[in-house]
Amino acid sequence: MNAIDLLAAKAKDASATGHFDPQSTEPVPSPCISVCRMTPDRSHCEGCFRTLDEIRAWSRADAPQRRAIWAQLLQRAGIAWPVPETEA
Repeated sequence: MNAIDLLAAKAKDASATGHFDPQSTEPVPSPCISVCRMTPDRSHCEGCFRTLDEIRAWSRADAPQRRAIWAQLLQRAGIAWPVPETEA
């Protein structure tokens, strides 16, 4: 399984458990998949597709900011925003 597949699976799980729901009080999980290395041009992490600024901001970001980071990294990775199966 490659990084994109792992990240897509992590996003799908987070969505299925309600972590992406704006009404959820659960913490938004980190997108880190433990493949921590930057692309050669240093534009983003090869594992989670976050930029250095997004990685730095994560620990102090609130839930809406974390969901926004998820949306940006999924777009960067070419992964559609996961829709919970109850809505599909």
